[in-house]
Amino acid sequence: MHGWRIGRIFGIGIEINFTWLIIFGLILWSVTADILPGKAPQATTPELWITGIITTVLFFGSLLLHELAHSLMANHLGVTVSRITLFVFGGVSQMSREPDNPRAEFKIAIVGPLTSVVLGGLFLGLHQVLRTAGVTRLWSSAILWVGEINLALAVFNMLPAFPLDGGRVLRSALWAAWQSLERATRVASGIGRWFG
Repeated sequence: MHGWRIGRIFGIGIEINFTWLIIFGLILWSVTADILPGKAPQATTPELWITGIITTVLFFGSLLLHELAHSLMANHLGVTVSRITLFVFGGVSQMSREPDNPRAEFKIAIVGPLTSVVLGGLFLGLHQVLRTAGVTRLWSSAILWVGEINLALAVFNMLPAFPLDGGRVLRSALWAAWQSLERATRVASGIGRWFG
């Protein structure tokens, strides 16, 4: 999957597929027209749109950090990642090959959800700080949403459905137990189809 190159981080190309524009627009609309007005009914339309744009960018920045964590771990373990592509269903790190062993597979898979959990905790903590400081309900609600969506992303990604991160963790466990990447992939993919 290819897209438009928008830059490089730690030598890894960052691309956006045209389908990403669809999900960006949908999330922006949902946050601006549905979520934030219910949390801060006193906010003006320009305030809602400015906050909605920033909130949506923070969400996609979090998603990029999730994928970047996978990529940096993969590169550290010798599985080269040349680029990350953001698209309608999230993001994907383009690995040059499969990991060498179950332990490497596990490390590459688990670091993404862990990053999302850390980000979720940081944003929830920031939400509490903003509330204590008396920052407007609009901004504290936006930060709360980013924290909650990061935690939801971590939980969703840990479903044992290959190729989600949880499915890759499952595959690593099966690979370690059976000493067969092919068999582990076949079973993990079957479970992924069942979830699908």
